[in-house]
Amino acid sequence: MMLPGFPDAAPLDGLIGGALIGVAAAIMLLTLGRIAGVSGIAAKAFGLGGSGLNRMGAWAFVIGLPLGALAVLLARGGLEPSFAGPIPLVIAGLLVGFGTRLGSGCTSGHGVCGISRLSGRSIVATITFMAAGIATVAVMNALGLEVLS
Repeated sequence: MMLPGFPDAAPLDGLIGGALIGVAAAIMLLTLGRIAGVSGIAAKAFGLGGSGLNRMGAWAFVIGLPLGALAVLLARGGLEPSFAGPIPLVIAGLLVGFGTRLGSGCTSGHGVCGISRLSGRSIVATITFMAAGIATVAVMNALGLEVLS
């Protein structure tokens, strides 16, 4: 399906991915009584506090994230990822980690699980990180460092 102005868009893939994320979050909430906030689960895996999940379960979740991406990569016949290099990637990761601590959660915790529970704090957090993302893309594009092509 081709969307005007978005030749590389894959809306069906996005719909399927979103549905899988929603189902996974619902299963975790219904079976364990915990929200599927990745930053809290990762903190638990590394012994930094976080989720009420036990450490083994937290490690299984954390290891399953890249394994799931690898499974999709293999099923689709490969992807051509590109990024600016290891230094910007590390800086971005540190900023995201700082932001998740500052915001008491990450996009999955606030954006998927928090909003679905009508959490006011999560709604404000999601609006904030969406606005920051939009502003970052606008600034990068204005500087000629095209993010979206």
